Amino acid sequence: MLTKFETKSNRVKGLSFHSKRPWILASLHSGVIQLWDYRMGTLIDRFDEHDGPVRGVHFHKSQPLFVSGGDDYKIKVWNYKLHRCLFTLLGHLDYIRTVQFHHEYPWIVSASDDQTIRIWNWQSRTCISVLTGHNHYVMCASFHPKEDLVVSASLDQTVRVWDIGALRKKTVSPADDILRLSQMNTDLFGGVDAVVKYVLEGHDRGVNWAAFHPSLPLIVSGADDRQVKLWRMNDTKAWEVDTLRGHMNNVSCVMFHAKQDIIVSNSEDRSIRVWDVTKRTGVQTFRREHDRFWILASHPEMNLLAAGHDSGMIVFKLERERPAFAVSGDSLFYTKDRFLRFYEFSAQKDTQVMPIRRPGSTSLNQSPRTLSYSPTENAVLICSDVDGGSYELYFIPKDSIGRGDSLPEAKRGPGGSAVFVARNRFAVLEKSNNQVLVKNLKNEIVKKSALPIAADAIFYAGTGNLLCRAEDRVVIFDLQQRLVLGELQTPFVKYVVWSHDMESVALLSKHAIIIASKKLVHQCTLHETIRVKSGAWDDNGVFIYTTLNHIKYCLSNGDSGIIRTLDVPIYVTKVSGNTIFCLDRDGKNRSIVIDATEYIFKLSLLKKRYDHVMSMIRNSQLCGEAVIAYLQQKGFPDVALHFVKDERTRFNLAIESGNIQIAVASATAIDEKDYWYRLGVEALRQGNAGIVEYAYQRTKNFERLSFLYLITGNIEKLSKMMKIAEVKNDVMGQFHNALYLGDVRERVKILENVGHLPLAYITASTHGLQDVAERLAAALGDNVPSLPEGKTASLLMPRAPVMCSGDWPLLRVMKGIFEGGLDNIGRGAADEEDEAADGDWGEELDMVDVDGLQNGDVTAILEDGEVTAENEEEAGWELEDLE
Repeated sequence: MLTKFETKSNRVKGLSFHSKRPWILASLHSGVIQLWDYRMGTLIDRFDEHDGPVRGVHFHKSQPLFVSGGDDYKIKVWNYKLHRCLFTLLGHLDYIRTVQFHHEYPWIVSASDDQTIRIWNWQSRTCISVLTGHNHYVMCASFHPKEDLVVSASLDQTVRVWDIGALRKKTVSPADDILRLSQMNTDLFGGVDAVVKYVLEGHDRGVNWAAFHPSLPLIVSGADDRQVKLWRMNDTKAWEVDTLRGHMNNVSCVMFHAKQDIIVSNSEDRSIRVWDVTKRTGVQTFRREHDRFWILASHPEMNLLAAGHDSGMIVFKLERERPAFAVSGDSLFYTKDRFLRFYEFSAQKDTQVMPIRRPGSTSLNQSPRTLSYSPTENAVLICSDVDGGSYELYFIPKDSIGRGDSLPEAKRGPGGSAVFVARNRFAVLEKSNNQVLVKNLKNEIVKKSALPIAADAIFYAGTGNLLCRAEDRVVIFDLQQRLVLGELQTPFVKYVVWSHDMESVALLSKHAIIIASKKLVHQCTLHETIRVKSGAWDDNGVFIYTTLNHIKYCLSNGDSGIIRTLDVPIYVTKVSGNTIFCLDRDGKNRSIVIDATEYIFKLSLLKKRYDHVMSMIRNSQLCGEAVIAYLQQKGFPDVALHFVKDERTRFNLAIESGNIQIAVASATAIDEKDYWYRLGVEALRQGNAGIVEYAYQRTKNFERLSFLYLITGNIEKLSKMMKIAEVKNDVMGQFHNALYLGDVRERVKILENVGHLPLAYITASTHGLQDVAERLAAALGDNVPSLPEGKTASLLMPRAPVMCSGDWPLLRVMKGIFEGGLDNIGRGAADEEDEAADGDWGEELDMVDVDGLQNGDVTAILEDGEVTAENEEEAGWELEDLE
């Protein structure tokens, strides 16, 4: 048993798989119905409107519906998209054991402890037939997958088959349907719409379950007499074929496997048993220590089963579905249905090569596990778990491809793994002695080598080398020199995939992919939440792999992403250009065309092939937040700018990449104070005084503007800032500007105007303005402050500014290779090339060319209405266009 998913919960009494989505419904003894995603292992939803245990549950084949039946005598129909119960069907008088939708008609069949089976029309929400005849609890009832039949099992020790053909004919005609509905209250059910076709007697105790075969006229039943019985029927009669004995307690559920000739049953003896239909013998038994089993369900499309027990449920497979295969150049050799097959990738031609011996199935998982191919000798090694692990060596006759009818003689031997290590040598793992036997093509031992670790499997690792796997590590072992060439700690590795040049290897575990060099030097590790299934290297050295529901890629630096989603799992055999060749679970070859743009783009960035990157930007459909985030993360904000339309994101990327021109355009479009402030900070960092000035103007940041004019030596504009402060009645701003200008008279005037006459007097006296000082002394009278004697006055005067015209490059912003691709700057290619050569493109920003913005006059900076008619002429000032 290969367990795929397991839950812990209250006792599970009912199960149903969804036909398309990876979902399963579990109805519990506690009254809750759970909806699980068995692929991801997550609980999606829960429904709990039933009072008491819910014993039956079933998904509709095509509608977003499921039906449930419980011990509260109610049948409920739910819409799982709306997360609610749509309606309740009432009529049964006791516990409801099972419910099932018809595959074609709008019908539900239900079985109850009231000894009846009812058929309901869920569209008209009415009962259309009551099947009476059992004289004890009816434990289950189900529709035939194709014919107009219902099978039921009861504790009256019988299995009954009902013919509902008359009911179908009535449903076809609307007039008859109306007539039938009008007759409902007459209680004339049973004999009219459904008749008993067969009563199958043979069980000694109550029968718990009965089920039809999906295609053959067979019925299987399980009962409290601990027996599983097989029945056959024809048009006129039904009879018992055989009895399967082995369970030690009541058989609670039994069913035919959809794709194999086996019966699966479970029991209160805590076991699930698998039986061979043809040989009618037990094949395998799976036990749980403490849990009785109650219910089984099979997936309608896939090879999955589920079983409910006392403490939850399990979703499982009986056999591996991965075909054993080996790729050699343009050829694929693989096994399918006891045959070795050959597939040519270029011609996409599939042929049967020869039958391969498969011993009679005494247990499951007898199919080949691995296949190794020697192209020079045209030989294949096939390993399986038969007899605890064995191999078979076949030689393919040159003329046999295309005929595939002769059964060749194989050379056999025991061994956990067997792989070719040279043209005419293969290695076999002998687990018991932890050694490798090297054999020739006559199956004769030519060498023995003890392994450096306790290996449980070996893989090819180049001529004469083996990759040995232990529980927590892998090593590469040179058989000739008996040396360990490399070692790597890993999770348990299931599959090993070498690149075409044998320089890199991908180690696939259940939930991880490890990429390493040929000497097992670790390069990167990827973790997946759901199972990794297969992988192959493409021509560019990118590893393409599949999980249960995705095709993904992995670069050598660990970057990864999704290429496309999958409906069903596939096993990748080869990647050629934009085509992925793979095998599906039925062993059929498929080719899938993918869009490789995303990972080729990332690979080009990684390998610094910037000409490819520019070409892809111009010609491909790359877009999306994931690409932008990736470019930002990897330090390519200038490239990310090409993919962004949102102005805020565009502004952030422009600031990050130092592209002041795009930042100005975006800030203008956004026109928010915070963005102008950030633009000013970045422009100052780059020494682009014109943009700094413009940004400060837009945010009315007068203090920063004044300081900017001070350090750039723009005395004229600094004096205008003082006038602006005066107009705005900003005393501190006015005083600061007077300080910056070294204008002592203005400082004295400001101090005098605000009433600080002593400070005004001291300032005037210190700076030698005697006429002003005398006037202020007269105004102060007796309160004239005394100046300290014997000390030299230190005049508070500004430093001489560094006179500079235009911008100054504090930060050298190099123009990257991608700048030529920006189409929205509005300049010609020749200009761009010149600027790329200059490197300092921050200096040559033409504000008018970028966005037509001009630095405003004082009226743009002051609040509306603050400029009076008297001072407008004096205050008005214009800043020239920035060149």
